[in-house]
Amino acid sequence: MKRMILMMIVISGLLLPGLAFASADAGVSPLDFTATWFGIVSLIIFVFAYALVIGEETLHLRKSKPVMVAAGLIWILVAVAFNSHGDTTTAHKLVQHNVLEYAELLLFLLAAMTYVNTMEERNVFAALRTYLVSKGLSLRTIFWLTGLLAFFISPIADNLTTALVMAAVVMAVAKDNVTFVSLGCINIVVAANAGGAFSPFGDITTLMVWQSGQVHFQEFFALFLPSLVNWLVPAAIMVMFLPNSIPERVTEEVQVKQGGFVIIAMFLLTIAMAVTFHSVLHLPSMLGMMTGLGLLKFYGYWLKKSEFTYEESFQGNTQLDNAPKGPPFDIFHQLQRSEWDTLMFFYGVILCVGGLGALGYLNLTSQLMYDQMGPSWANILVGFLSAIVDNIPVMFAVLSMSPEMSVDQWLLVTLTAGVGGSLLSIGSAAGVALMGQARGAYTFFGHLKWAWAIFLGYAASIGMHFWISGMNFS
Repeated sequence: MKRMILMMIVISGLLLPGLAFASADAGVSPLDFTATWFGIVSLIIFVFAYALVIGEETLHLRKSKPVMVAAGLIWILVAVAFNSHGDTTTAHKLVQHNVLEYAELLLFLLAAMTYVNTMEERNVFAALRTYLVSKGLSLRTIFWLTGLLAFFISPIADNLTTALVMAAVVMAVAKDNVTFVSLGCINIVVAANAGGAFSPFGDITTLMVWQSGQVHFQEFFALFLPSLVNWLVPAAIMVMFLPNSIPERVTEEVQVKQGGFVIIAMFLLTIAMAVTFHSVLHLPSMLGMMTGLGLLKFYGYWLKKSEFTYEESFQGNTQLDNAPKGPPFDIFHQLQRSEWDTLMFFYGVILCVGGLGALGYLNLTSQLMYDQMGPSWANILVGFLSAIVDNIPVMFAVLSMSPEMSVDQWLLVTLTAGVGGSLLSIGSAAGVALMGQARGAYTFFGHLKWAWAIFLGYAASIGMHFWISGMNFS
């Protein structure tokens, strides 16, 4: 019976690694329920719920729904399991710890998403797109430029937004050239994921590692060169298969709305506050982000009043440039536009695997991966797992296992979890989004055709990290 359970853990660990922050400092019970019906049923519930998540595109069922229901069912089983041993307090403490970790992540992301939505509403990204497409650049130049911008924008903005903006440039330049669009989208996905790996704000996984205290803010930048290599290697290969022709020039004019550049500056200030709160004041970084969100709300109030004043200066339904009037700026509308399905998905998965961790599964997985394989191989494996499953659950699993590793090994797993998702188009949110945006041109199998080149970049980035850090392969 125990061997069967171990086999189930290995399979589920390879295909559906979980996430939780139920670690030793949360007061985890030494009780092991992995071989009991409580544990087995909980594992089945999670696997079934995650199967529904994977089938989201086919079922048209939002990914947050199955995991939120599964979280409630799993914690019922956790509570019953502990209660059956006369322990009525541990389950309550564990779920409180999970909720606290989720709340910090939620508030941080909510502030960041609102800033990105506001910059989008002020036409910041649209103006960048139109500037690029109106320059009459060659296809190869656009290929390199969109990749470079994706690499350097994603450490500040999220990789999904970055990828969508850069892909819009590729589509606008030569949407009928299937080869260019396909290679351009692959390049953007790899660059956006690589750029997010060396910044604490570039990806949710790096954010989680930073908030956990395993890696300090300035230490992430040691991953800059490995991340750069991860993008440059496949990009240098793919660009050789592109013609150096110059497409027809596209003329389009978009102006950044009032306050757009001020909001960019405010976003950078908010990031600086988050770093200061975390590194200097030793307070949660989300407190700095929420303070910055409060400042944005004040500025939004001024924008709204100024736009009302502007509209009252003219009569009729159009402004001076004959453009139709839009509704006045409303910061709460930008707040509502946050990816709530994604935020609720985080809740469900954190609570689901928090329950599995309470039942003993994550300790068992940690023994199989980090104790038997060693940290280097285990961390490299994490990259391949993140290509199959979203890298967020993978990183939560590693953090919840809390293996004893050096800072260089934590940087290695941060790198692999961040860039490993580029191996397949379904391995990152950026890839999934671009398959919808460039439907027919950028496909799963089109991306898979170049997986070998992306793998060379993945291997080269790992080698670069080992060389720079000077650590031994263990």
